[in-house]
Amino acid sequence: MPISAFDLFSIGIGPSSSHTVGPMRAGAMFVEEVENRLDLRTITRLEVDLYGSLAATGRGHGTLGATLLGLEGNAPETIDPHYARNRVTTIDADRRLALGGAKHLTFGTESIGMHPLTIKDRHTNTIRFAVHTDPAAADHTAAQLAAATPAHEAVYYSVGGGFVEREGRNATAGASPSVPLPFRTGAELLEICERENLSISDVMWRNETAHRSPEQVRTGLLTIWRAMADSIHHGFTADGYLPGSLRVKRRAPEFYRRLTARDRGIDHTDSMDWLNVAAMAVNEENAAGGRIVTAPTNGAAGIVPAVLFWALRYLPGLDETPARNAAVVKYLLTAAAVAVLYKERASISGAEVGCQGEVGSACSMAAGALAELLGATPAQVENAAEIGIEHNLGLTCDPIGGLVQIPCIERNAIAAVKAVNAAKMALHGDGTHRVSLDQAIETMRQTGMDMHAKYKETSQGGLAVNVPEC
Repeated sequence: MPISAFDLFSIGIGPSSSHTVGPMRAGAMFVEEVENRLDLRTITRLEVDLYGSLAATGRGHGTLGATLLGLEGNAPETIDPHYARNRVTTIDADRRLALGGAKHLTFGTESIGMHPLTIKDRHTNTIRFAVHTDPAAADHTAAQLAAATPAHEAVYYSVGGGFVEREGRNATAGASPSVPLPFRTGAELLEICERENLSISDVMWRNETAHRSPEQVRTGLLTIWRAMADSIHHGFTADGYLPGSLRVKRRAPEFYRRLTARDRGIDHTDSMDWLNVAAMAVNEENAAGGRIVTAPTNGAAGIVPAVLFWALRYLPGLDETPARNAAVVKYLLTAAAVAVLYKERASISGAEVGCQGEVGSACSMAAGALAELLGATPAQVENAAEIGIEHNLGLTCDPIGGLVQIPCIERNAIAAVKAVNAAKMALHGDGTHRVSLDQAIETMRQTGMDMHAKYKETSQGGLAVNVPEC
């Protein structure tokens, strides 16, 4: 089924779309299954097991707490970040989980089984849930409990970007019904643009408005941008240290104060500084577990907003609200169209293909979207997106301490600068180029498949093992 912009840009909390947002959604989905089959009051025991990358970096990525919050019925789109942190602390202190918000069970983060070396075939980010209704469970030995048949169980895969699939069926969150202009490759997208005489954002607009009113699409995209902008501006002012053992100090606030102290107005000599600080602000918010927009993942959430922030600040003709809003809609639709190609043809999961699938795809999305704002033809947009991914190929995912902090925060800033450069380079050409976006995406997929597992969000290689945590 086609993927909507509203699937790719979802408002949630940090620090990870695959390790925080996905597990929270999976927990809520499991509870809904249970409620449709059993009386919650009859449940006596719960089992949760994390496998592969979810177990390897789950503690640093907030996976355990997010899973519990999902099991209590919370959703990443609506949960308050402060409540989330406090509630997980309370659950662990009391060893008391409210399954579905109603049935209290003895359970906490330490009750979750961790299996980092067990990699499931479908995806490394695997979660298993099971519930039991045996009234005599308290009298059983550990061996008897392990051998007991669950009253209900299910396995879910967090496949990147907050998308979740259930074993036995596709349970991707929010997938859309059919659209009038479907595409799965860049070549198909360009052919549609030429045949229908449309821009890339126009193609996405036609598809989005097939099942939502134009006003719903416009309002929804502007709401997404407001959430992105809020994360930037909150990151500009939130001083302090990020959670976790690394004791990383937030740098965006001091960076922001230095820029504003210069009082130069809209000075293009500062433009790259503003691009860098906006990207860092978002990813510091993400690392702190704050409210951000998955774009297309949390680990890469700073790139698309930072480039749009930069464009609205520096591109001419965007001073008035109608023009700015139109630019936001066009930008996000184009970015989403590029993201569809990665979801359809490769992966946006760092645990599956490394950070090239997260930061690389986000850089590609931002480059293509900015090119369209700059007046590029569809072929030039495709070229910009190709440049954005080509020069992120092979990028590993090796977060120190399993935290979405180093190298993730700076990596977003660097990729945002790459995206602007890619768009500008593409505008100097006529859209013809030797390597197509489809070829670059396929190369990214193959590179990810060949990449050693220790470089794919396991914190078992690269910077994660060569830089001490303290």
